[in-house]
Formats: sequence, structure tokens, C-alpha cells
Amino acid sequence: MNYRMIVYTVGRILLVEAALMSLPVIGALIYGDPTLLSFVITIVLLALVGVPATSKKPADARIYAKDGYVIVALSWILMSLFGAMPFVFSGFIPHFVDAYFETVSGFTTTGSTILRNIEGLPKSLLFWRSFTHWIGGMGILVFVIAILPKTESSSMHVMRAEVPGPTVGKLVTKLRASARILYGIYCVMSLTQILLLFAGGMPLYDSIVTTFATAGTGGYSVLNASIEGYHSLYSEMVIGVFMLLFGMNFNLYYMILIKQGKQVLKSKEMHCYLAIVAVSVVVTGVSLLNKYTVGDAFRYAFFQVSSIITTTGFSTADFNTWPTVARFVLVMLMFIGACAGSTGGGIKVSRVMILFKSAMREIRKAINPRSVETVKLDRRKVDESVVHSVVVFFAMYMLVTAASMLIVAIDGRDSVTTATSVIACIGNVGPGLGMVGPAGNYADFSVLSKLVLCFDMLAGRLELIPMLILFTPSTWSRK
Repeated sequence: MNYRMIVYTVGRILLVEAALMSLPVIGALIYGDPTLLSFVITIVLLALVGVPATSKKPADARIYAKDGYVIVALSWILMSLFGAMPFVFSGFIPHFVDAYFETVSGFTTTGSTILRNIEGLPKSLLFWRSFTHWIGGMGILVFVIAILPKTESSSMHVMRAEVPGPTVGKLVTKLRASARILYGIYCVMSLTQILLLFAGGMPLYDSIVTTFATAGTGGYSVLNASIEGYHSLYSEMVIGVFMLLFGMNFNLYYMILIKQGKQVLKSKEMHCYLAIVAVSVVVTGVSLLNKYTVGDAFRYAFFQVSSIITTTGFSTADFNTWPTVARFVLVMLMFIGACAGSTGGGIKVSRVMILFKSAMREIRKAINPRSVETVKLDRRKVDESVVHSVVVFFAMYMLVTAASMLIVAIDGRDSVTTATSVIACIGNVGPGLGMVGPAGNYADFSVLSKLVLCFDMLAGRLELIPMLILFTPSTWSRK
């Protein structure tokens, strides 16, 4: 491994985080919050680490595949570590593990929280808390690629390790240009949502931080009651639609920009994604008819299905009290997640499609062993290496989930709370069921469980491999 280049790259990322933290500093000045010094101290600490690490670029600037995974995993761990410091220094989250949990949940766009009274935090801290969603949604390293020059080969290894989905490709010839296009689309969609929410009567500050959480599909709200606290059907519909939009593959938006709309309409993943949403809304809505009026039943069903399948985690009702059928649908959506190449989490719709097609192929081959079967997606053959990687990913995902549940179970919580807390964290969803439902939080978990759930959130956001490689002894062997 190129250790010097790893240190150099991680140092640059920490300096970018220091620059991004200037925004909550401005917020602290505007609102007169007592958090100004906390952010300034953190920025100084980031500079003290980042400046020496980047003072001299290594002669060998190559980044190998393994280096890319290590850079991504280390970057997200260290960003969360420094990102937690303003909470600790300000005293609003005095215990570091709690602050780290909250920040990891922010950057990984999970939305799980240990806070019992969200509205008790200063606006600058709430801004930073939601801003971590926006930063982590598209990926901090994609942002770095977009603004800082790098060699194309090196950048690809980093981008492949961070961007969600079975495969990663360039939108255009230059990877840096691809990253800029992605962030351009991301910014335009975010600005559009801010304007729509503000036009609907939501305060500007709330419109901004709510959009940060929607765009990153994270779910942090500045109200204890989440989106329900606004009592606005208009805001719910705007947020619900944008959650679905941010849960789609961003490559589709680029294709629309270059006037290839017909190709977008042929996307099988998009068709499957929207079909899952439609069926889930109908099933959930029907199951709620004994609890709400017809209009409210489908209103809540649409918003909650949009929130869970995109792994955003906003809520307009306590779905913990819903019928078993509705809760079962939501748990299934936690596993499925959004589309590949989106800001959403979960296994991803494209992977579920490939798994299903692969399973059907094996059934047909068992019936007719001499048949030659291929897995196709969007009428194109899926490489066997991709099919293999999807099957392996699913197996690892389930193994990590099961192992995490076993460790978290040591806390002695009920099985529903234990299982859904892990599912919600590794799927980057946020709220689960039981004690971690929309009306609950993760505050009462033990330190061990919180650290395990932090690992799950990072592993889920980075799609397992970078975190598993980082903690594999052979990664650091010089043999």
C-alpha cells in the first residue's frame, strides 16, 4: 500500500471538512449561539492534523484498489470523529460515544439519534447535524474529486469504494467532470426543494435543514415530532416526492439533461422501484383503514413508504403502533432500500433484481441442466463477476446483520427492538420498531451496542467492503 498517499489524501479530506464547518460557524454568529468556540476549536484541530499531512505531496501519487478502500473507510471514521467534537465541546452531548453515534448517523445519512430533546439544541448545532446528511448523501470523497485535481486512475478507486451500487462508471470521459455533474444535479434538486418548502410557508431555516436531510436521505429534523410537527399536507407531499426523487439513480437525471429521456423510461430498476413503492403504499394504506380515514390512511402510507424505502427516516405518524401488516411492509423496505447510484441506503433495488433473476436462473438450470442462461438487466447481460459480487454482498450483509444482532442482544432489549435497531442502522434507515420507533431513540443502548451500531451505519453506507478491509489484519501486512 502507498501509506504516504493514504495519509496525504485523508489529510486533504479533513481540510475540506474544516472548510465545510465554517458554515455552522456563520450560523453561530447569526443566531448568537454559545457554540461558536466549539466549532472554532474543532476547525483548528482539523487544520493541525490536515496541514502537516498535506504539506508535501508524495512522489508516488498512485492509489491502488486496496488504498482506495482504506482511504474511504478511514476518512469516514475520522470525519465523524472530528464532526462529533462540537457537540462534546459545547456540552450539549457531553459523552463522546453519544456524540460520535449522532455524527456517524449524520454522515452516513442514517438518522438514528440519541437525543431525547432535539429542539433543546442551538440552531448552529442542528444545522451542522443536518448538514452532515447533505455532505454524506452524495459522498464527501466524490465532492473532493469534484473540486480538487487528481489522476483519473486514482480517483476511480476512491469513487468505486464510496458510491453505492453494484457497479460504478463514469458519466463522461473525465471522472472529475462526472463528480461535478453529480454534485451539480444534487445542488439544483436541493435548491428546488428549499424554494418549494419556503413557498409553502415553512421558515427558511427549517426549509434548508429539512432539505439537507431529504437530499441526503438522512431524516434528521429540527423538531421532536419530525415532519409531523409542521402539520402541513403540502410540506409532507413535497418532502415525500423529493425523497423518492433522491432515491433514484442520479445517472437517470444526467440522461434527461443530455436529452435521452427515452432511455430513462426503459430503466428496469426505476420501474421496479416505483412498482415496489406503489404496491407498498396500497397494502399499507389498506391496512390502516381501521385506524384512519381513507385520505389520512393513504397520506400516511405514501409518506412513510417513501421515507423508509429511500432510508430517509422522516415520520408523520408513529408507525410503531400500526397493524402488523404495515410494520412488516416497512421492515421489508428497510432491507430493499433505494436505487443504486442514489443517496439512499439498503441493499439497493438493482441488487434485489439481480438476486431474484439469479435465483430464477438456478431454478431453470435445475430443471434443464443443459440450458444456457444469462442474467439480464435493462436488456443487457450482467457480467458473471457482477452477479457473483451481488450474491457475496448479500451473504456478507446478512452475516454482519446477524452478528450485530447477537452483540446488541446482550443489552437485554426485546427482540423487535434488537433486530430492527440493527436493520435500521446497517440499512441507514434511522428509526426502527419497539424502543427505537419514531417516538423513541437509541439513548439507552450500552456503549458496546452504540459502537456496534456505529460500525453498522458506516458499513451500510460504504457497502461493507471498505470497513471490512480496514479491519482485516492482512490489509496492513507488508507481505
